[in-house]
Amino acid sequence: MTVTGENYKAAREIYARAGVDTDEALRLLNEIPVSIHCWQIDDLGGFENPDRGLSGGIQATGSDPSKARTKEEFMTNLTKALSVVPGKNKLALHAVYLDNLGKFVDRDEITPENFAFWVEYAKEHQLGLDFNPTYFSHDKAESNFTLSSYDPAIREFWVEHGKRCRKISEYFGRELGQTSVNNHWIPDGYKDYTIDKLKHRELLMESMDEILKEKIDWKYCVDSFESKLFGLGLESYTVGSHEFYSNYAAIRNNCIVCMDMGHFHPTEAVSSKLSSYLVFDRQVQLHVSRPVRWDSDHVVVLDDELKEVMLEIKRQNAFDKVHIGTDYFDGSINRIAAQALGARSVKKALLYALLEPTDKLKEYEEADDLVRRLVYSEEHKAMPFGLVWEQFCEMNNVPGSDWLEKVL
Repeated sequence: MTVTGENYKAAREIYARAGVDTDEALRLLNEIPVSIHCWQIDDLGGFENPDRGLSGGIQATGSDPSKARTKEEFMTNLTKALSVVPGKNKLALHAVYLDNLGKFVDRDEITPENFAFWVEYAKEHQLGLDFNPTYFSHDKAESNFTLSSYDPAIREFWVEHGKRCRKISEYFGRELGQTSVNNHWIPDGYKDYTIDKLKHRELLMESMDEILKEKIDWKYCVDSFESKLFGLGLESYTVGSHEFYSNYAAIRNNCIVCMDMGHFHPTEAVSSKLSSYLVFDRQVQLHVSRPVRWDSDHVVVLDDELKEVMLEIKRQNAFDKVHIGTDYFDGSINRIAAQALGARSVKKALLYALLEPTDKLKEYEEADDLVRRLVYSEEHKAMPFGLVWEQFCEMNNVPGSDWLEKVL
C-alpha cells in the first residue's frame, strides 16, 4: 500500500466514527462535473481579435509573461492545466474562442462549424462543453449597451448573436451527450446618474424573449442569465440586475439564473441565496470567483464562502440542480497554475462538503439540540479531509500536493 493509501485508511476510520463513508464521498465527487472556464489562459483575449483588449466593465490585471500569445500556445497551456484537475470536468468557452476558418466571422455570423474543433478536443479529453455569448469587446458594444440599446440595429445584431450561440450550445449538447449551459452576461449600464431605469429593462426583456423564442430541449442546452451589481465605468446602473433576471426566469420559465460569487454587494453571500431557488425546484448556474473588495476575479482558493456554497448544495442534495463552474482571470501570476489552482480548489470544497456528517447535524437541528449542532459542525473543520483529497488525486492518476511542478 502506498503512503497515500495508508493515510487514507486512517482518515477513513476517523470519518467512519463520525458516520461518514469516505468511499461514497469519493465516488460522488468523481461524478460531479465542474465546468472550468478557458479564459484564464489568455485573459479573455480569444481567437477572434486577440489584440482588441477587453471592454464592457471588466478588466484583467497583471503582467506575468505566461499569457498565451497564439492559438497553439493557448491549446497547449489549457491542456496542461486540465491535466492536473482530477474528476469529471466540463470546459466553458466564450464565443470569441472560434475557428474563423480563414476568413473574418462577425458575432452575428458564427455557426457550430466554427466550434467543431472544440467538440473534437472535448471528445479527446473526455470533457463536456458549456458556452457563453460574448456581448462585449466589440465595436457594437462601445456605447455600453447591447441587448438593451435604444438603437434597434444594435439590438438586432446582438439578438442574432444570442440566437446563434444557443444553436452552438445545443450542438455541443447533442455531440457530447450532456447538457451544455449557455450563459448570457451583458455589460449594459451607465457610469453616472440614471433617469429612466425602466426603459432599458423593457428593451432587454424584449431582446431576451426574441433570443429564447425557439424552443430547445433542455437535455442539450439550458440558457442562463448572469447578473452583476456593477462594472468598471458602469457604476451607477446595471440593466441586468439580480432581481431582473430572477423575475424573468421565474415568469418565463425557459431559462435559469447564473449567480457569480463576485457580482453582489460585499456583504452578500451566494451560499445564503441558493435555497431560495432550490425550494422552487429551480436549476441554478454557479460561477465560482473570489472577490477581493468586490468583483476582482481573483483565483479561487479554498476559503470559507466557497466551502459554505458547496455545503449548501450538499445539504440540499442539489448537485443535479446547480451547474458548478469557475470564472476568474488573474494576469499577475502564471496563467496555467492559476487555471489549475482554481479548479482544484472547487473540487476540494466539494469534497469537504461531501465529508460533512450532514444527516447527523440535521437530526440535532430538528431536535433543537443546538449545542451539538454547533460543536460537531466545528469538529468537522478539523477532520483530515486533505488525506482523502490525496486519495482522490491518486485514484484519478493526477498529482496531489506536488502538482505545480507538472505545469510550470
